[in-house]
Amino acid sequence: MNPQQDVSILIAFTAGILSFISPCVLPLVPSYITYVTGVSFKELTDAKSQGRLRWATTLHSLCFIIGFSTIFILMGASASYLGQILVEYQDIIMKVGGGLIILLGIHFTGLIRIPFLQMERRIELRKKPFGYLGSFLVGVVFAAGWTPCIGPILSTILIYASTAQNLTTGILLLAVYSMGLGIPFFLSSLAFNSFLSTFDRIKRYMRWITLISGIFLVVIGILFLTDTFRIINTFFNQLANP
Repeated sequence: MNPQQDVSILIAFTAGILSFISPCVLPLVPSYITYVTGVSFKELTDAKSQGRLRWATTLHSLCFIIGFSTIFILMGASASYLGQILVEYQDIIMKVGGGLIILLGIHFTGLIRIPFLQMERRIELRKKPFGYLGSFLVGVVFAAGWTPCIGPILSTILIYASTAQNLTTGILLLAVYSMGLGIPFFLSSLAFNSFLSTFDRIKRYMRWITLISGIFLVVIGILFLTDTFRIINTFFNQLANP
């Protein structure tokens, strides 16, 4: 793995973590865990039940993560494929994408609200299908109906994937993004009580987390718009191949 790819992977993983701690996902994690596992909130917080339920909680959480990862990776492959078809327009895609990412970042900070980005596309399952297949399908639904909060960050990685040189890079970026989103969720399901106590401490800083996430997107957008990202990649390529 070369330094250029290291930077790309770091950005994708950071984006996944920022998606997890976004205001539309983090507060809902307890509900997701209880819904996916089919275990009540009381049982998950009961020390006596935790050992007995750990195996089932682990498998259901993994199926949920695999579900949304599958959709995100397919999105990454599609974005990369489209980027390959439009390879002669890569410079335009980079600049237009940079402008769009800046717009998404400004919206994400909450400083300026953009009405059409307020729309939420959500698919609901009132009753989760039984078994581990049901947890996988809930993960698919979660990815297919992402909220406005996770959308700007995910869109940034998809735009980045569309500028990738090959299909494998796009798949890798979205797989790493899914890891950044999935690992915290998985750890939260294994240590539910610890997550609740941590969340109580984090939620008071949610406004700052949102602001920092928006600034992160704006910075990435500026790098795209000014072609600085390509310059950084070229620099790392020269380091890797002196």
